[in-house]
Amino acid sequence: MTEKLTQHQLSRRRVVGMAALQAAAALGLTRVGLQSAHAVEPDAVDTSPALVVGSGYGAAVAALRLGQAGIRTVVLEMGRLWNTAGPDGKVFCSTREPDSRAMWFKTRTEAPLATFLWLDVVNRDIGPYPGVLDRVRYADMSVFLGRGVGGGSLVNGGMAVTPLRSYFAEQFPTVDTDEMYGTYFPRARAMLGVNTIDPAWFESTEWYRFSRVSRAHAQKAGLRTTFVPSVYDFGYMQREAAGTATKSALAGEVIYGNNHGKRSLDKTYLAAALGTGNVTIHTMERARGIRREKDGTYVVTVDRVDGTGAVVATKEYGCTYLFLGAGSVGTSELLVRARAKGTLPALNAGVGAGWGPNGNVMLGRANHLWDTVGANQSTMPVLGIDDWANTANPVFAEIAPLPTGLEHWVSLYLALTKNPERASFTYDAASDSARLGWSAAQSAVSVSMAKQLFDRINSANGTIYRYDLFGSPSKVFADDFTYHPLGGCVLGRATDDYGRVKGYSKLYVTDGSLVPGSIGVNPFVTITALAERTMARVLAEDTAP
Repeated sequence: MTEKLTQHQLSRRRVVGMAALQAAAALGLTRVGLQSAHAVEPDAVDTSPALVVGSGYGAAVAALRLGQAGIRTVVLEMGRLWNTAGPDGKVFCSTREPDSRAMWFKTRTEAPLATFLWLDVVNRDIGPYPGVLDRVRYADMSVFLGRGVGGGSLVNGGMAVTPLRSYFAEQFPTVDTDEMYGTYFPRARAMLGVNTIDPAWFESTEWYRFSRVSRAHAQKAGLRTTFVPSVYDFGYMQREAAGTATKSALAGEVIYGNNHGKRSLDKTYLAAALGTGNVTIHTMERARGIRREKDGTYVVTVDRVDGTGAVVATKEYGCTYLFLGAGSVGTSELLVRARAKGTLPALNAGVGAGWGPNGNVMLGRANHLWDTVGANQSTMPVLGIDDWANTANPVFAEIAPLPTGLEHWVSLYLALTKNPERASFTYDAASDSARLGWSAAQSAVSVSMAKQLFDRINSANGTIYRYDLFGSPSKVFADDFTYHPLGGCVLGRATDDYGRVKGYSKLYVTDGSLVPGSIGVNPFVTITALAERTMARVLAEDTAP
């Protein structure tokens, strides 16, 4: 009875929160809450009991659970609220016809595929704007990040995978796996709206022919494939295919946002958080500094930016409880800066360390002319090649779409390898930013592992790699970017076993920086579950009267 009542309350809060988001969008507000527009004026809130930096998976969990506990909470998000239609009547722009909404203050789109048939036809010149996708570039690695209320949930492929239990235990030896797999993973999946594709529909639909072709090729090489769950609503997708719902995943939408179908955080955790009446989201505000006052409270310095990227105001927020959920890149940078500048001098050497790209490598294979992958392809992956049990070369490879709208005979993959290499963020005073010490040689480890797997597939099928997708005529494996940045404030090293930052009370990390560089699958379900575990402990022990 209690569980049913809780789910009913959450559903109601989501509805109320969604209404608040819609109202804020209609009025053009940068502050979102249940209060009226007049009650959420700029500079109205300078202090709050709790402050959450970021609005991605870990941050969204923190916001909801704080709000449910009756703790007044401010969420700071550097991106915009994405629910206002543009001139074309859509919130997000098309993947095939990107415009300024695509990228975070870029003058050209920067998709993971650089070319097709060696032609520069993938990316477009655009005007600078606070778009939904960012590509943060370091010396030998770049990181794709979502910008907006909902963070990476706005731009990812929705693959909601729970990691292999034995590998999770290997990565987190001090975490109770029974508790994680019995309580926190199920809680995360329920809140995220995870569902699975209808196997019969998968086998019959033209939209997943590309996955079935790759499955057949993998099986011919003696490899197994597995279905993976998603936060995209597969019931909605079937209506798209039937022509009774507006197409989104079946219209090529994914990396610059989905206009329909996807259960992003603004529709789940964040909507429910707003519905508590205790949470306010402040958009277009980027945290850049943290200090601790003598009384133990925290002060976060924030730059407010406008639609051109110009800083229009700088303000400070005070709080008793500070939750960092700005992602592996954002949280790591905030903390290494604070340590270097002496505003949080007690941070230990684990801050900034243990970073990895989850072994990400993208590649394409050229199929035979009779192995057509289909002009129509859903953008939501639902199948992976699972060779993680191969102790000599563990790889999990997502069968990815390449939705060009024409037959191209390309099988595309994002391989996740068990690369043990790690790097650290360090503070660069000249640029007042963090630098990442990842090298090309460290990426080469992932390439070697991916190549071993796909050499087997090519050999068994008499196929070859594609050489025309990543800009250079000789580049087969794209190893210089990641969708899965992990680490920088690893659980049990920079923090205790519940995300409490060592050296400071009431300072917490709830995002992907807790994961030590690799989790073997798409990481957002793991991040969400770990955040649920952290919030349960923190609310029970740290915020009790």
